[in-house]
Amino acid sequence: MAEAAAKRQPGMSRIIRGIVIGAALALSACVRPSAPPPEPVRPGPTQPVRPTTPPPVRPGLPEADTERHRVALLVPMSGTNAGIGRSLNNATQLAILDLKADNVRITTYDTALGATAAATRALADGNKLIVGPLLAEDARAIAPLARRAGVPVLSFSNDTGVAGNGTYVMGYTPAQSIERVVDYARRSGVTEFAGLMPTGLYGDRASTAFLRAVEGAGGKVTALETYNRGAPAMNAAIARLARSPFQAVLIADSASGAVTAVPGIRRASPTAKVLGTELWNSDSAVGGMTALNGSWFASVSDTLYRTYAGKYRARFGAAPYRLSTLGYDAVLLTVRIARDWRPGDNFPTGRLSDEGGFGGIDGAFRFGRDGVAERALEVQEIRGGTTVTVSPAPQGFGR
Repeated sequence: MAEAAAKRQPGMSRIIRGIVIGAALALSACVRPSAPPPEPVRPGPTQPVRPTTPPPVRPGLPEADTERHRVALLVPMSGTNAGIGRSLNNATQLAILDLKADNVRITTYDTALGATAAATRALADGNKLIVGPLLAEDARAIAPLARRAGVPVLSFSNDTGVAGNGTYVMGYTPAQSIERVVDYARRSGVTEFAGLMPTGLYGDRASTAFLRAVEGAGGKVTALETYNRGAPAMNAAIARLARSPFQAVLIADSASGAVTAVPGIRRASPTAKVLGTELWNSDSAVGGMTALNGSWFASVSDTLYRTYAGKYRARFGAAPYRLSTLGYDAVLLTVRIARDWRPGDNFPTGRLSDEGGFGGIDGAFRFGRDGVAERALEVQEIRGGTTVTVSPAPQGFGR
């Protein structure tokens, strides 16, 4: 290394030799040969060497990391829903990279090991915003902890029942999707509607939303039937529907569930329009389900999703879950608000109520007073092996 340094700085060896020689001459001038030798120093009692105690290792994030906003991502990284959780995690990392958001630090906590434990660790680590969790029951469990800490929660759930008191719902809610597609059908000339609803919480809420949507659009519900999932129960419900006239029937089930129902519906009313919910957009194969040709459903726009999915696949080597865009958009929202948010301070929750809303992969959205994300939805038609937008989503919200 010394030779390399000397080569980089010509003449350095001469300077060093000069310094050494000068110091030696100065030292020799101070030594007098005639002086008596110094008395030997007698060693005193030895003192025990005290070992240096290293600083304690504390769990959690580095305390010195004070220049970045700390955001916790609570998702299942193991267990049944690990695939969705990993996709959400990847989406947040992709957003950080795309935005070059060096001022935001996202730490992931596995809710499959216990949502309450994950939230407790996240709050102890000093995170000022919680993104997630995925499931409604987990959102309910962590809400009191986050509220006491003054930390808002952006849940990925679509259960509006968990919203409020500092918890926000980013998920795609059935009520908005049903209202949008019913309104489009009514404007297209449909006046008589029937509903086919699965039993359970989703079906109950879809039923309520459907009745309100049809009434609000000026139409009439002629029949509403529920069923336990499975072809026999579904066919029995369709047979009951057939006793009443209808021009359109809303099936509040997955796309594959709707495929099962279509033959019976065609027998009951050959020209009836089949309507779906936001659940259909989560099935990447929905466009190829020929039994659903001509059907309408309302969901978030796929315009930007296709580009996002390509980037995701190139980076992570697999296709993303459709739901993963919620993680990406949560980061977009955070980075936008971070312009007026000083690291270490509480998250400016009031900014979430911006009437102009936010933009993301899934289009425009904003949080209402109830804490539920209102979304600008489009209506898609299944046609010839693909989906076609027949009513575009609004670009934003007026102030």
